[in-house]
Amino acid sequence: MLKRLKDKEEKIDQIIAALIDESAKGVPIIVEGKKDKEALCSLGVEGLVLTAKTGGKAFLDVVLEIERVGAREVILLLDFDRRGREGTKRLKQDFERIRVKPNLVFWRELAGLVSRDIQCVESLNAYLANLKLKTEQT
Repeated sequence: MLKRLKDKEEKIDQIIAALIDESAKGVPIIVEGKKDKEALCSLGVEGLVLTAKTGGKAFLDVVLEIERVGAREVILLLDFDRRGREGTKRLKQDFERIRVKPNLVFWRELAGLVSRDIQCVESLNAYLANLKLKTEQT
């Protein structure tokens, strides 16, 4: 069990490191809310992170914002619950329509690792901290 937890921790760390790299290259990241954005920032993501559901913002507003900055690719990292899955699917279609490549790799990989335990991106920090504690204690 300990090996499995350590493997999971390593995989999550690798995904976050790759996310930080992509963000540093200028690829915008879209999350649901302000707390999700704050969680990514505290994990070291320093690039453009846009929220899709704050201040009465509609998905169309986010699509227009990405179009305005001229990005050719965008990372979708909405929550792992039903609403997040639906929002990801809708934004994916919206971005494909305007010929912006929606990157779902990070979302799929993280969802595969953590969706049984957490439902939202904002919980990623606490989840990772608990995982590190568990692997250090044994």
